Amino acid sequence: MSEKAFVMIKPDGVRRGLIGKIVCRFEEKGLALVRAELRVVSHETAEAHYGHLKDKPFFGELVDYITSGPVFAMIVEGKGAVKNSRSLIGPTNPAEAPPGTIRGDYGLTVEENVIHGSDSPDNAAMEIDRFFK
Repeated sequence: MSEKAFVMIKPDGVRRGLIGKIVCRFEEKGLALVRAELRVVSHETAEAHYGHLKDKPFFGELVDYITSGPVFAMIVEGKGAVKNSRSLIGPTNPAEAPPGTIRGDYGLTVEENVIHGSDSPDNAAMEIDRFFK
């Protein structure tokens, strides 16, 4: 059964010219890029996206970071899209991400880890709606 996942190349990944390399990995995995947009995330959207972290001391820094430049927001689709995307992306901390994962190969720090991917089908649906109304 086909499902959709939300994936976003963050400002550091866009700034470093990694869009093509990253999209290629999803396509090589067998996931189809069904919608994509290069855009600047509004403050309101950023606060909604990171709303589950609102009580954390780094919340403001997250919002500032994701709104600091353009992101490449995309919807990928295919069998097990969420789980397969997460596998390609790797752990949040690039220092703990294995080589061959996007964060393992391109991530620098937890704060600038290149990419976001939905962690569940329910969150994918919410994030797709938030970014592609």
